[in-house]
Amino acid sequence: MAEIIDKKKTGRGKGEVDQLERTSENPCHNCSVKKNAQDENITIREEKLKASLVTRLNRVEGQVRGIKGMIERDVYCNDVLNQISAVQAALDSVSKLVLENHIRGCLVEKIQAGDDKIVDELLVTIGKML
Repeated sequence: MAEIIDKKKTGRGKGEVDQLERTSENPCHNCSVKKNAQDENITIREEKLKASLVTRLNRVEGQVRGIKGMIERDVYCNDVLNQISAVQAALDSVSKLVLENHIRGCLVEKIQAGDDKIVDELLVTIGKML
């Protein structure tokens, strides 16, 4: 069951979408939940996944700063709204990756360990996302 999810860009420009392709090499959904010194849950993520998430979030951070600059320069409302939409789509993409890895890693691990409360936690989280 060791499979990797490779991202393949589709579309052009701002409309690019990451499609997830599965191969049987190196799992990138290899995350596991652990407890830290304060007895809080933490997730150990594969370095490749972590780097991808950080890169995406850095891009979003730059986009948000760009929107702030647009507001300061009194840029046309429609242009600002289009950029806000692009940021929301980028955050949704990050959300989907984290959710997929949570389900494939943390959720499966906890269910296999007999912790069914994780399903309720996930349902609450999905409710917040929608």
